[in-house]
Amino acid sequence: MEFDFPRSVVPLVAIATVALTSVMTTSTVFMMVLPSMIAFSVIAFFFGMKHGEYRTSL
Repeated sequence: MEFDFPRSVVPLVAIATVALTSVMTTSTVFMMVLPSMIAFSVIAFFFGMKHGEYRTSL
């Protein structure tokens, strides 16, 4: 199975949002936590993709 960006980020964001809204207020999750989770997901996906490209070139 190939992982592209939407298949990698959507489950992470959905599960974390549901889990965090049970602990924090919804406005806090959507205004503070969700943008930082998306930014981290973009950075982690980029580094993971580059590392995978490096490993396949060996």
